Amino acid sequence: MTIRKIVIIGAGSASFGPTTLATILRNEALRGSHLTLVDLDPQRAANAARVAERMNDAWGADMIISAATDRREALPGATHVIISIEVAPREALWQLDWEVPLRHGLRQPYGENGGPGGLMHTFRQVPAHLAIARDMETLCPAAWLILFSNPLPRLVRAITKYTRIRAVGKCHQINVGYGLVAALLRREYGLDVPADVSLHSDPGNVAVVHTLAAAGRERFAITSAGLNHFIWLLDIRDRATGEDLYPALRAAAAAAPASLEPLSLDLFRALGVLPIAGDTHLAEYLPWLHDPVARPWETYRLPLYDWRGNEGVRDVLNGMMQAMADGAMPVDGLRDAPSEGATELVAALGGRAYLDETVNVPNSGAIANLPPETVVEVPAVVGPVDIRPVQLGPLPEPVAELCRREAALVERVVDAAVSGDRDLALQCLLLDPMIGDIGRARAILDDYLATFTDYLPQFRR
Repeated sequence: MTIRKIVIIGAGSASFGPTTLATILRNEALRGSHLTLVDLDPQRAANAARVAERMNDAWGADMIISAATDRREALPGATHVIISIEVAPREALWQLDWEVPLRHGLRQPYGENGGPGGLMHTFRQVPAHLAIARDMETLCPAAWLILFSNPLPRLVRAITKYTRIRAVGKCHQINVGYGLVAALLRREYGLDVPADVSLHSDPGNVAVVHTLAAAGRERFAITSAGLNHFIWLLDIRDRATGEDLYPALRAAAAAAPASLEPLSLDLFRALGVLPIAGDTHLAEYLPWLHDPVARPWETYRLPLYDWRGNEGVRDVLNGMMQAMADGAMPVDGLRDAPSEGATELVAALGGRAYLDETVNVPNSGAIANLPPETVVEVPAVVGPVDIRPVQLGPLPEPVAELCRREAALVERVVDAAVSGDRDLALQCLLLDPMIGDIGRARAILDDYLATFTDYLPQFRR
């Protein structure tokens, strides 16, 4: 049996932490591993360790568990490092990411991973993640870095471009794809799906999406590719018969209720390829979604992220974490928690290989008409020593062109985030499909850098 040292940075996260701990501690291939839980908040780090110890005892995982607030104490000897962190205060900063361009007449559809808001999010996140990767170069240079933080492809690209650390990104958004095809094919497969089901990317909607995705995954086999939060359905089959279900999907989309991911289905009808990351994220990468005259966010009923509501959800989850740490709540409820994908990657890298349906890695020819350095989301064979993306051929050209535009932008964004070069930052805004003129780009950049001066030290050099 291979003994691994797994370090989780951001282990105190009330949403990511408990399920990740549960899936690691219940995995037979990881029995006897060393598990070190890192969080800047000492109480959250201690709570995560206490919850993990309860699972360890209850499930007989035979792991060595410790907690730390200083990652440099945890990293020596690590074989796998899992990161899910955000520069705090997350919701307040995200809201400002959205509000600053609004002061200059630009209304973003979402503002997390794309658009000007995604730019600022990247500028805050890249330095924090590069600092971890550079510590890994010194303390555990052979370790794999498994990344869950957003904006995912930009962070993976920064790490693969500016460090020697092997990195892979993982995202659960494919669940929305399974949920969407389940909703579209509900009549053909007798699925109990409400006509008004919502797949909106919101913490309060996670349970609905997971339930629907499980129903879809049971019946359908999906092959998808593209960029994270901008993935496209290349193939869909009946798991039992192997039947090509794309014709049925097209017919179902033509008769779908107007409330079901209307932007995704409209683009499906226009391009012939179904985007499956959900309307909320899709909107961040399309150049026409900010038009102040047409107001397409109203046409497609695109909701903003509920910043205050998410804070409330986090408070509830933190309370549950504390209760589990104190022994006032059982941990067995997490035994069947759905995996975010970290556990499978850890088990395979150094163990038995498997086919992962979506990982974020450098393209290396997997998608023939995208640049080789672009971080793409594709199926890949994982383990035991590397990750080999499946060679998929070209994307349909209209889809590839949309992806190439974002890929070109990512390169400039990553360089600007590392260098703190204002000219590069301005170029990023000018290349962004949401920005229509240079004057507005300058005004937004100046406002952003003044608003976030405490969070962007690279731009004060």
